[in-house]
Amino acid sequence: MTMKSPKLTRRGLIGAAGGLTVTTLAAPAYMRQAFAATQITVADPGGPFGPAFRKAFYDPFEKETGNKVVNVAREAEPTAQFKAMVDTKSYIWDVCTLTLSARDILAKQGLLEPIGFTIADTPDLMPEAISQHWLGTDVYSTVFAYRTDRMKEAPKTWADFFNVEKFPGRRSLRKNPIDTLEQALLADGVPLDKLYPLDVDRAFKKLNSIKQHIAVWWTGGAQTTQMLQSGEVDMISGWNARFQSAIDGGTPAKIVWNQGLYSIEGWSIPKGCPKADVARAFIKFCSDPARQALFTEGLAYGPTNLSAYKTIAEKRAVDLPTSPVNLKQMAIADENWWAANRSAVTEKFNSWILS
Repeated sequence: MTMKSPKLTRRGLIGAAGGLTVTTLAAPAYMRQAFAATQITVADPGGPFGPAFRKAFYDPFEKETGNKVVNVAREAEPTAQFKAMVDTKSYIWDVCTLTLSARDILAKQGLLEPIGFTIADTPDLMPEAISQHWLGTDVYSTVFAYRTDRMKEAPKTWADFFNVEKFPGRRSLRKNPIDTLEQALLADGVPLDKLYPLDVDRAFKKLNSIKQHIAVWWTGGAQTTQMLQSGEVDMISGWNARFQSAIDGGTPAKIVWNQGLYSIEGWSIPKGCPKADVARAFIKFCSDPARQALFTEGLAYGPTNLSAYKTIAEKRAVDLPTSPVNLKQMAIADENWWAANRSAVTEKFNSWILS
């Protein structure tokens, strides 16, 4: 998320590989496209994504196709680099992870290749996780977590988070209007399915009620993990995987999925990429539920192919955004609203923080 990472506003891509000579009829159809071993480079978000995707996608794709996958870490916001690469035809990578918002920006500019398959080819995929030019592979959620050793009563909603009398303690919110405005509106009683278009004035009015009680306005995902682990704050908003890493490390904390917002990251191919056919085969490979189940062992992100839960242990499933129990408590963030309003609302938010 930056973690979602979401995940764009809210939250890159993998190294890929080329084709091999097909010698058996048992090879999957999407593997029979390439006939000479190829090396592809994929750009992913870096950090824990590298080893998790290596295990789930890169190495298995290499084994099944003979194509080499080299992965590099992309920039946090790769749209400018993506455009420059297409404009100059200097393809430093062949596949890249994009958030929903980044995908939409690049698609509108005609900078993406079609991925070559649809939801009909992957019926168990979340409908929001596929478009003509993009395959979503992982889902991240914006939620809140609290220290179980500090709270006498468990907070269950954003209204509880904002209720400083019933739930005393040090709090932290994101120093960004994205997510923070939605959280304020949810705390003020707006139903999750009625959030958009955001009532900006109402959101700031609600934020005024808690502003003096925010001990830290966080700016990065790693910061949220550290503050939860250290006990610097008792309740904090943030991305689920950041909190899960703290919990897995022994921090006495719990994630509140109720009223969470989720978003999706996934693969796209730069327009004109000379290795587009192998890149498409790689992306199709990543839609496989068994492959997606593997990355959840190292990353607390949800698979987009919901059949993956057939092979994910129940103990791990409860930690993931797209598990049936968690997903039904959340809604997808409206990236289109933020694309149209981000600049003006961010300016207003920054002025408000300083006031």
